[in-house]
Amino acid sequence: MFTGLIAELGHVENLRREQESYRLTIAASKIPPQLSIGESVCCNGACLTVTHFDAHRFTVDVMPETVRHTTIGLLKKGDPVNLERTLQIGAGLDGHLVLGHVDGVGTIVRIVPEGIARVTTISASPDLLHYMVTKGSIAIDGISLTLTDVTDTGFSVSLIPLTVQYTTLGVKKAGDKVNLETDILGKYVDKMLKARKGSGLTRASLLENGFM
Repeated sequence: MFTGLIAELGHVENLRREQESYRLTIAASKIPPQLSIGESVCCNGACLTVTHFDAHRFTVDVMPETVRHTTIGLLKKGDPVNLERTLQIGAGLDGHLVLGHVDGVGTIVRIVPEGIARVTTISASPDLLHYMVTKGSIAIDGISLTLTDVTDTGFSVSLIPLTVQYTTLGVKKAGDKVNLETDILGKYVDKMLKARKGSGLTRASLLENGFM
């Protein structure tokens, strides 16, 4: 589990394709020395498992399921990657609960300056927009952000200068793809409401339980 607060911006050192899978090596300075084999790292929003590391880089395997539902397979050598280690017990939850399970891919539609901020609008599929609410949370390439607007075709977020400087969103442009993870709380609430739909009192249920 993660918080969506990016700890470091790494760079793709190598991306080797193996049939429908990839072996990804990411160079970084802060995170690699703290890792252990089998540990999870959030890479552009996708939770991946460390298979090898040294003081300057780490390697993860990317399975076909991840390739199909994320932008990981689109990465090229030298591309920046948002990195975050798992949430440690007792640490502050400054973002929101991020699982690193990407729901789908969105496309940046436009980026408009507004004061010190950059308002970024992203198109997304209806099944993802269903779980978004204005002022709710969204993880974009693993970054915890607040939704400023949600429409039938997409949503917007407002980026402060720190986010622009220290994450991949600082180099993204219109037309670029981004990984999206909607708020897990919304998914659970939606499932519970669907399960309760139609479960109210009826003549049949009263008869079945001996009340009539």
